[in-house]
Amino acid sequence: MTISYTLKVANSRFGGFSKLLFRWKGSIYKLLYKEFIVFVVLYAVLSLVYRRLLTEEQKRLYTKVAQYCNRSTDLIPLSFVLGFYVTLIVNRWWAQYTSIPLPDQLMCVISSNVHGKDERGRILRRTLIRYANLSAVLILRSVSTRVLKRFPTMDHVVEAGFMTQDERKKFESLHSDFNKYWIPCVWFTNLAAQARRDGRIRDDVALRLLMDELNLYRARCSMLFHYDWISIPLVYTQVVTIAVYSFFAFCLIGRQFLEPLEPGQEEDLDMYIPLSTLLQFFFYAGWLKVAEQIINPFGEDDDDFETNKLIDRNLQVSLLSVDDMYQNLPPAVKDKYWNESTAQPPYTTATAAETLKPSFLGSTFDMRMCEDTEQVQPAEASPSMPRIHTPLLSRFFAAASPAISIKNLGQGSRAHSHPRHPRVDGVFPSPYPNRSENPKSVACIKEEMEDEESRASESTTSGCHLGGTQPPEAFKTWRKELPLIQVKAPSSESIVADQPEDWEP
Repeated sequence: MTISYTLKVANSRFGGFSKLLFRWKGSIYKLLYKEFIVFVVLYAVLSLVYRRLLTEEQKRLYTKVAQYCNRSTDLIPLSFVLGFYVTLIVNRWWAQYTSIPLPDQLMCVISSNVHGKDERGRILRRTLIRYANLSAVLILRSVSTRVLKRFPTMDHVVEAGFMTQDERKKFESLHSDFNKYWIPCVWFTNLAAQARRDGRIRDDVALRLLMDELNLYRARCSMLFHYDWISIPLVYTQVVTIAVYSFFAFCLIGRQFLEPLEPGQEEDLDMYIPLSTLLQFFFYAGWLKVAEQIINPFGEDDDDFETNKLIDRNLQVSLLSVDDMYQNLPPAVKDKYWNESTAQPPYTTATAAETLKPSFLGSTFDMRMCEDTEQVQPAEASPSMPRIHTPLLSRFFAAASPAISIKNLGQGSRAHSHPRHPRVDGVFPSPYPNRSENPKSVACIKEEMEDEESRASESTTSGCHLGGTQPPEAFKTWRKELPLIQVKAPSSESIVADQPEDWEP
């Protein structure tokens, strides 16, 4: 029987786990007490032999052997090997539980898609869910000793009502060298197809949904079979077992309380009972026993899965769902909060204090801002404030050619690049001839560069000679056809400051 103590640890309190230490059923004491007694007896026998039967010369020799054994325990990576092994076992243990086939989803699909209140419809629904439960019983008989003891032969399965005599004959007439738990699933698919032809399943979508749920159910049965077939490699289990046993074999000899080798050497405290060694045995050997117990959870240990109870529950619940509850609905009425905008279920006196707690609205909801009112006022744009033009930035990322001056992205950081002049046909040459360019992005870049050149030529009238020639006629015509794009232009002083001194047209 599975030992459950969830309610005992529902609330964390002082000494909460201490009450669990005095349980016997399912405890580590029940699991380990025989090995613990054997270890204590062997330690006591070696201690008596050393203290009473050995001569002085033999004691000196035994002391050297004990010191060697004590040093050897540090060379065994027991915590590392055992920790990984138990972690692997626990993950496998939980995965096996989640692979147990449960008919809950399948029975809901059957109840909602296989129609008919008459006897034929009822037989179809009950037979379909019975086939699903029969498949689970057959696979659990193959992996669980408890289920096999309950249904040792197929006669017991027939007597329990999972299979009829005719179905048993068909089942045994199919000869196969492998497990035949899948046969009821095939019966299920054939019966569902017949129900579709008879109109009990009204469309192909409902049939597809029914088949999908059956496949998920069958996949769990198959996974359970493979977990039973493919075990953790035996070499890993052997390595862990040998590591634990050899560690404590060295401890039996090396952890004895010894007399000093030299006459003037300080003698260790003689405790007679090695408390630290016994605790080590309790922890490490207990760890190994935990792995031993849950490596196959389909046995008869205290914490193994209650497979027989699962079979009873699944059969009862699934039959109720597809038969008694088929279209057996309570009347649909207005709910209690029909005329209320906000539903508020009542609280009892024991939980009334929870209504005083405010709802969680976010970690920054109650954060207090700076009391200075000037700091929370919206900032206005000014010519002296650095600004990044978002449209130009998007064109920068869209363009494949890197011929964009960083100067156009912001006033804070500037980079100078040599301008490119158009060819005779009015097209700018690319500095990367092997790279493709986005035509729209290149057109926008050309217009921005032309605007900069025109402003630079106007600045020469104020005393700053920039030089340059007029663009050809083809280029003027090409400029007129471009769409008008408004870009915030920098001041003429910033343009003059940004031009290199050795700039030439």
